[in-house]
Formats: sequence, C-alpha cells, structure tokens
Amino acid sequence: MTTPDFDHIFGGARVMAILRGLPVAETVRLAERAWDLGIDVVEVPVATADAVPALRAAVEAGAERDRIVGAGTVLDVEQVAAAADAGARFTVAPGLDLAVADAAAARGLPHLPGVATPTEAQQALRHGLTWLKAFPAISLGPAWFKAVAGPLPQLRFVATGGLDAGNAGAFLQAGVRVVAVGSALSDPTQLDALATLTRPTP
Repeated sequence: MTTPDFDHIFGGARVMAILRGLPVAETVRLAERAWDLGIDVVEVPVATADAVPALRAAVEAGAERDRIVGAGTVLDVEQVAAAADAGARFTVAPGLDLAVADAAAARGLPHLPGVATPTEAQQALRHGLTWLKAFPAISLGPAWFKAVAGPLPQLRFVATGGLDAGNAGAFLQAGVRVVAVGSALSDPTQLDALATLTRPTP
C-alpha cells in the first residue's frame, strides 16, 4: 500500500479538528459531527497513554466513512509506535524532533512537526519535511506566514494554537494551507462555524 503524504491527506481540506482529552464516546461523536459538516481530517492527541483508546475508536469510526485520523502531541518514539498500532494515518508534534519524524517515517506515517522560527523551518526542510505545523499560531500571527513564504515558498503550513472560527479565516488568507482547531471546540457552535471555511472561496 502506498504511504499517503499530506498532499493526499489534506487534499482540498482547509480545517482540521483536534479532539483532545475527551472520553472515547465523545471523541467519536465529535469526529462524526466534523465529518458530517465536511471537516474531513481529525487529529486525536495522545500525549498520555489513556488517550490511545480514543484515537483507536476514532480511527475505527473513520474507516467506516473513509476518513483519515491522525495522532497529535506525539512526543517520542514510543508514542509513534502507540499511534501506529492504534491505526493513526499520520503523526503531529508541537515541536521539531527529527528522531520522532524518522520513527514515524519508518512506520509509514507522514509526520507534521511543530516550528515557530525560520531556523526550525529550514532544519525541517533540510530533512525533507515540507508540511509543517506552525505553533503557537496565534502568537506568530498571520503576517508571519506571509513573511516566511518569501524565502521558503515550498513549505506548506498547518496553523495550530489559539485558533477558532473567528480568527481562522485571517490565517487562511495569509497563505496557511490548513487551520487546526482544538480548545475552541469546547464551544458547540464552533464546528458549524468552521465548516464554512472548509472549501475555498471561488
């Protein structure tokens, strides 16, 4: 089976839902709600072992709908293995750890490392990583992405950290490929509002 890359995983998606720290049933319920609204990609963070069952359940629910679920907050090689064993299709980290990226690649999983500086972005690029998570995006601001795109136009960014339906549009307009929203989803109106961003404006 061909390993998917982020071009395939995200496709035309502009929003990713991050379902962090929720019970298994609630994780699946919100994932299905996101998919119903056209938010096709879901991330379930697995910083602690007790989050792995929620990831596994979301993966199983996603398989029934041909939707992709990834593992977030993957901090070490052991968590890469746990994510892969649970069926995650990609891994995400808050920072740039090339050992984690290599472990993910060895398991056939695209890895989305976090960066917050051009130096980190260059280091990731030298390692062959062209899709990067910019974190914390709310602190960086939309102008950061426009500035970095000048010298590093080959990079594709997923903006994460402090985003919600009210500010995500500004990041997309600045050239971000995908906005990832997590904590804001505690507001039940957020998924519906974010769904309006899922398709590019004609």
